[in-house]
Amino acid sequence: MNDSPAGLAAWIVERRRNLSDCGGDVERRFTKDDLLTTVSLYWFTETFHTTARLYAETRRRPMSLAHTRSPAIEAPTAIAVFPQDVVLFPRAVAEQHANLARWTVMPSGGHFAPMEEPQLLVDDVRAFFRQFR
Repeated sequence: MNDSPAGLAAWIVERRRNLSDCGGDVERRFTKDDLLTTVSLYWFTETFHTTARLYAETRRRPMSLAHTRSPAIEAPTAIAVFPQDVVLFPRAVAEQHANLARWTVMPSGGHFAPMEEPQLLVDDVRAFFRQFR
């Protein structure tokens, strides 16, 4: 991807179209400026590989925990469920593996929720941390 700006742009648009809550119309959720900014960030910094690496590494060797405590994630945890995300974990699974302090099912959004629904996400993060004041 670092040798073809057109290929990189096609990949960015394809990922946004297929992994977001856009119903196949990528510009319903992302402006051309958003898309070109994302392409530019990857292109100018030659960092496409940083995105792909996590996926490649976890396919080669699934992640494993360094401890056997339960729940595995001991810190209070908040999970926001965006309906069009790639993986949707059932709440029971989250409760089994994390100290679940907040579970929010969002009305819309997908894998790129911070760009798709920034206000919903910010409001949820704030609500989570407010309980610890």
